[in-house]
Amino acid sequence: MLFRTANLSQVAEFDAIIDVRTPAEFAEDHLPGAINCPVFSDEERIIVGTLYKQVSPFEARKVGAAMVAKNIAHHLETQFRDHPKSWRPLVYCWRGGQRSGAMSIILAQVGWAAHKLEGGYKSYRRDVLERLEALPQNFTWRVICGPTGSGKSRLLTALSERGRQVLDLENLAQHRGSMLGRLPSLPQPSQKRFDSTLLQALQKLDPALPVYVEAESNKIGLITLPPALIAAMHGSECYLVETPVACRVEGLLEDYRHYLENPQLLIANMQNLHRFHGEKQLQHWTTLIHAGDFATMVGELLTLHYDPSYLRATSKHYAKLPTAKRIPLTSLSADALLQIAETL
Repeated sequence: MLFRTANLSQVAEFDAIIDVRTPAEFAEDHLPGAINCPVFSDEERIIVGTLYKQVSPFEARKVGAAMVAKNIAHHLETQFRDHPKSWRPLVYCWRGGQRSGAMSIILAQVGWAAHKLEGGYKSYRRDVLERLEALPQNFTWRVICGPTGSGKSRLLTALSERGRQVLDLENLAQHRGSMLGRLPSLPQPSQKRFDSTLLQALQKLDPALPVYVEAESNKIGLITLPPALIAAMHGSECYLVETPVACRVEGLLEDYRHYLENPQLLIANMQNLHRFHGEKQLQHWTTLIHAGDFATMVGELLTLHYDPSYLRATSKHYAKLPTAKRIPLTSLSADALLQIAETL
């Protein structure tokens, strides 16, 4: 064998991490710092897979080999062209099989110290899940609680600006957490990609210092949080943000301005509330939206839906909420939040 193998503990020793999977596989998730140099395009992988199932493995390998040779030649002429002989690449595919093997052999024949990652992406994914199960218990969590719109996310930002350790789960998940929390023109990451970025965020934290995090359910949009993290949060000390309804409404109208600009999208997304409040209540809120009376609609939505739901969920799961330190907020301005952050 011309190339050598390496394991996950050796990743930092290499000059480049090369993911030879398809662009779609790479987009779903990849090793931190990896670059995508696919040996199959998304379309080519489908062609080869179809041949393998419908014709024969031999025909699939014959067609696939030509595709792989063509694509590796392209990378040699472009991406790898200027690398010196001392360059040390680490190559991986889904499970350390033929795709990464083909790339590693050719790179080694050129003269580079090419290594193939043992177990491929599959071994990395298994390692991520194992670490996410163990790491959360190493930290002292401070959970910011409070009903929807009370300024929890803004307070996290202020805490970060004041030099406190913060884990912003909604930012990692690219979703504000509520039923209407999908961000405009910004899709959520895949579950695997979220897990990878979450692990990277946890690895940057200092276990000797507290970590501030916003209270969440076990899901943020389509993303599921690791059970170990949720369990650690549920058993941790809490802060309870108390903000007047009028102030919360004003803040929500700022944060969700895209709905004000696209009322039909808001009406469509609110159909999920039908099973909770019925047709009559939903029609009332729709009328308010058509009239442009968003403030009244948001205020009613808070008092009739979000606040009761949030109270039930947090009271059930956050054991130390009854003894939480209360944080009264009369303003959600950046300056006011920075002053509060300084006191925590």
